[in-house]
Amino acid sequence: MRSRARAHVATLFLSTVVASAFLATGGGAAHARTPSPPSPSSIGLPASVDGGAWASGHLQGTAIDRRRGHMYFSFTNLLVKTDLAGRPIGSVTGLTGHLGDLDFNSADGRVYGSLEYKAAQAFYVAIFDGSRITRMNVDARTTDVLSTVHLREVVRDYTADMNGDGVFDGDTGNTPDHRYGCSGIDGVAFGPDLNGRGGGRLTVAYGVYSNTARTDNDHQVLLQYDVRDWRKYERPLSEDALHTSGPASPSGKFFAYTGNTTYGAQNLEYDGDSGNWLMAVYKGKKAAFPNYGLYVLDGSKPARRGEVRGQPRPEYGRIVSLLPRGLHHEPSGVYGYESGGQYGLVSLDDGRYYVAEAGTVDSGGTTLQTGRAVLHRWTGAVPNPFAVGGTAR
Repeated sequence: MRSRARAHVATLFLSTVVASAFLATGGGAAHARTPSPPSPSSIGLPASVDGGAWASGHLQGTAIDRRRGHMYFSFTNLLVKTDLAGRPIGSVTGLTGHLGDLDFNSADGRVYGSLEYKAAQAFYVAIFDGSRITRMNVDARTTDVLSTVHLREVVRDYTADMNGDGVFDGDTGNTPDHRYGCSGIDGVAFGPDLNGRGGGRLTVAYGVYSNTARTDNDHQVLLQYDVRDWRKYERPLSEDALHTSGPASPSGKFFAYTGNTTYGAQNLEYDGDSGNWLMAVYKGKKAAFPNYGLYVLDGSKPARRGEVRGQPRPEYGRIVSLLPRGLHHEPSGVYGYESGGQYGLVSLDDGRYYVAEAGTVDSGGTTLQTGRAVLHRWTGAVPNPFAVGGTAR
C-alpha cells in the first residue's frame, strides 16, 4: 500500500473527466468491466462489485454497508462509493496523504480508514460520512465529508531514534530507527477487545518496513481504540495545518509474531463467524521465516503477557496468538496461508468474504487503476483458504 500518488491538478481533472463519462454511460470506457449480476446462491449479494477505473493510486482497501447497499473503495488518494451493482454514487478527492485500508462502523454508519502524512510525521484515522458522498469529486478539504483523529502512539514509534544518534532518518527502511520497524499504519478493522474482555474496538495495524538486517521488526503491531468518545477529538482535514487532536494513548497495544513483512498488515479484518482476525500482507524477505501472505489471529485466545522478541533490550507486552491451522513453518513456529486480500478484504460474518483484486487499464494513453471485490467462501484449505463463490455454510 505504498504507492504515493499525489492529488495534483492534472490528476483531479482527469478523475473528474473519467467520473463524468462513467456517470453518463453507466460505466463505459472508464469502468472497464460490466458489473456481474447478483448470484442467487449469494443470498442477495452480487458475485462481484466493480470499483471502476481511476486516475489515482492503486486499490488499498474496501468496506461494505450492507444495510444501504453501498461498497467503498480506497484508491490511495481517492475514495469511491458505489452501489452493489458497481454503479458509482460519489467520490472524495483532495487527499494528498496515503489513504489505506477501510472498515465500516455499523454503530455510527461511517467509514473509517488509515491516513498517513509521513513527511509531516502525522498519522490519522480518517472518518468519512457516507451519507454526504452523493456526487463525484467531493473535496475532502472544503466540505464536511471527512473528519480525522490523530494517533500519537504511531508518531512516537515512527519517529523513535533507536540508535541514539539524534537524527530522524525519515521514510526509509534502511535504518535502525523506527521502533518495531514502524512505517506508519495500514490495516483497520472493528472487532472485540483483544484482551478478551468484550466490547467493540477499532484496531489499527502498523505498517512495518522490510528490513532483513534487524531483529526487532518481526511482529505485527496492533493498536486498539474505543471510538465511542472520539467525537471530541475529530477535526476537519486541513493539510496546511495538520492537527494533533487525538487520544494520548491506545486502550491496548498488541504484538503478533509473524516474521518481518513488507509494510505490515495491508488489510486487517475481523470475522464474526469464526471470531478470528485476518491479516493480509505483502510477503516478507527474511529467509528464517515462511513469509506467508495471510496470517490469522486466534480469536479464542485472549492476549497474554509475553516477550516481544528481538528487541534491543528485553521487552514485554500483550502477545496475540496465530491460529494453529493452515501452513506451518516449524523452525519459526509461524502458521499462515497463501492468498489474496492485500488490496481489500471484507468479512460478511457467515463464512463469506469479498476479496479485492487490483489492476490497471489503458485509457487513451493514460494508465487508470482498477479495483473489484469478488465474493469468496472460507474453506480453510491450504495453501489458499478462499474459494471463489458465495454459498453460505
